[in-house]
Amino acid sequence: MTRAMRADSERTVQVILEAAERVLRADPGASMAQIAEAAGVARTTVHRRFASRESLVEAMAVWAAEQFRDAVATARPDTAPPLVALHQVTANVLRVKVDWGFAMSRTAGGEVERIHEEVRQSCIDLFGRAADSGVLRADVDREWARRVYYALIHEAAEAGWDGGDVDELAARVVDTLLKGVGV
Repeated sequence: MTRAMRADSERTVQVILEAAERVLRADPGASMAQIAEAAGVARTTVHRRFASRESLVEAMAVWAAEQFRDAVATARPDTAPPLVALHQVTANVLRVKVDWGFAMSRTAGGEVERIHEEVRQSCIDLFGRAADSGVLRADVDREWARRVYYALIHEAAEAGWDGGDVDELAARVVDTLLKGVGV
C-alpha cells in the first residue's frame, strides 16, 4: 500500500511541476493558486509538496535539468556514431528546452549546476569523438564549438518549433554548426 501511495504522490508532484511550467511560462508572476488550478489540485496540495513558490521553482529547475541530462544520455553520445549522436542529442534537447523553457532558464544551485556540468562534459567528449572521426575539424576549439552549439540550440528553441518536426529543426542546428552559413 505504501508503494502505491508513493507512486501516486510522485504523479501528483509531476502534474504540479508540468502545470507550473505551463502557467509560469505564460505568466512568470503567477500565484501558487493559479498553478494549483492548472494542475487540477487543491492549493493546499501544492503547498504540502512545496513549502514556497521558490521551492517549487527550484524543484522545476532540478526536474528540467534531469530531463536535460536524460535527453542527452538517451542519445548515447559515448557509443553512437558521432554524427548520429549529435543529431539525436540536438533533437532530444530541443524537446526538453521547448517543453521546459521556463524551468531551463532558472538556476537552482548545486544539483542543477552539477547536472549541467555533467552534460557539458558529455558534449565536449562527443565533440572529441566527432573530431577523431572527421565530423569536426581536428583543430577545433571544443569549448568554443560547445558554446556555439548551445547558442544554436537556445535560438532554435526560442524560435519554437510549434509542434513541427523537431528532427528537421535539429538537422538545421547540426547543419549550421558543421557547415556555418557561408558559401
